[in-house]
Amino acid sequence: MSKIPTFSIITVVYNGDGLLAGTMESVFRQSYPHVEYILVDGASKDGSVKIIAEYASKMPHLRWISEPDRGLYDAMNKGLRMATGDFVQFLNAGDWLHAPDTLEKMAALVTPQTGVLYGETMLVDDARKPHGTMSELSTRQCPAHLDWKKYLGGMLVVHQSFIPRRSLSPEYRAAAELCADYDWCIEILKKSEKNIHVGNIVTDYLMGGLSKKRHQQSLRNRFEVMRHHFGLFPTLLAHVWVVFRAGLHRIRRWGKERY
Repeated sequence: MSKIPTFSIITVVYNGDGLLAGTMESVFRQSYPHVEYILVDGASKDGSVKIIAEYASKMPHLRWISEPDRGLYDAMNKGLRMATGDFVQFLNAGDWLHAPDTLEKMAALVTPQTGVLYGETMLVDDARKPHGTMSELSTRQCPAHLDWKKYLGGMLVVHQSFIPRRSLSPEYRAAAELCADYDWCIEILKKSEKNIHVGNIVTDYLMGGLSKKRHQQSLRNRFEVMRHHFGLFPTLLAHVWVVFRAGLHRIRRWGKERY
């Protein structure tokens, strides 16, 4: 009999009380029972800690800390160190698991060789209105088959919809800054034996985010990550393709919403 897979869902938050309850509720309502939920709070000054404590009273597998940190990826590394599940998933405050059976459907696909589970992402606004999937609205096409070399074309799977084995998951490199998640996924994919597209929408992603707000720095960080993994010349060629792809996407989506 194969081992029942367990999941560690990790949410990091700082002063996110307006977004946190919905995220936690999407984990609380999961039909799959073999889940631990980890909350890493950066010593919030708003009502975040109160919300966490309220959910802790009804979620026996929720563990949490509230203390100062050195930024987003330091907090995410704390969550990784606390995790005990077979697979780990990061779910930011404001992002939700798409449906109550999301984890149950993923668990049914796991084999001993599975290194990464991944799937599609729905983009939503502040009112939780869906605008379309990432593959529909952006140049990031979630591939049917995934390996690390495909990430030369950018981060094809939204971080929240990328669920690797914990045993393959290193801590985030602070040097990668805004693209540490991109770097992290490549490192995992280099070691993963089998990557499974789950065939469903995995998460509802709240549009915006730090890399969108600091776009120019994000582009510089991405270039450095790509050069680190793929070398300078392939990275330069990839950027030519990225620019062409962006132009083509703009034409295809002319008069329609883009992300």
